[in-house]
Amino acid sequence: MKRITLSLLFSLAITAMLSMQAQAADMVDLPDSCEDKGMNIIVCPLDDGVDMDDAIDSMKLRANSLNFKLVAHMPLSEQVKAMGEDSRRMEIFQFCDALIAKKMVEYSIVFAGFLPCRIAIIENADGSASIVTLNMDAMIQSVELTEELEKLGLIVRNNIFSIVQAGVEGDL
Repeated sequence: MKRITLSLLFSLAITAMLSMQAQAADMVDLPDSCEDKGMNIIVCPLDDGVDMDDAIDSMKLRANSLNFKLVAHMPLSEQVKAMGEDSRRMEIFQFCDALIAKKMVEYSIVFAGFLPCRIAIIENADGSASIVTLNMDAMIQSVELTEELEKLGLIVRNNIFSIVQAGVEGDL
């Protein structure tokens, strides 16, 4: 009996380890140029030769291919200019999977404060541009989730990081 139990436990441990490795293999990584700037905010400079319009088009196309809805676009610099001030270009895009968002908010109302997922593109003082977003890894790790919600959180994380990656690289 003990042999069967130990064999079963060993088998379960191997299965769990392989499952974790498979999940890690599916993880989307941000480009190496991205940095966590504190407060769980990631800043990613655009690759050389990628302009802001190409980055935006790439992000929208990637989101569409992932079936991740662009639910809002705020061209903040245009609003600032309309108010009589000069402004470097800054735009915020908000993406969402409404069904995942619903499940997360039902689990904890705190998630409503993070919805929808935001990605900003900002023109830097030197004329270059960067993409800014929330560190989704820190967000997922900071909350105790059910196994189902953790999987859904990883889907959102991978989609957001994939959208950022497409923008940084100008991957049309």
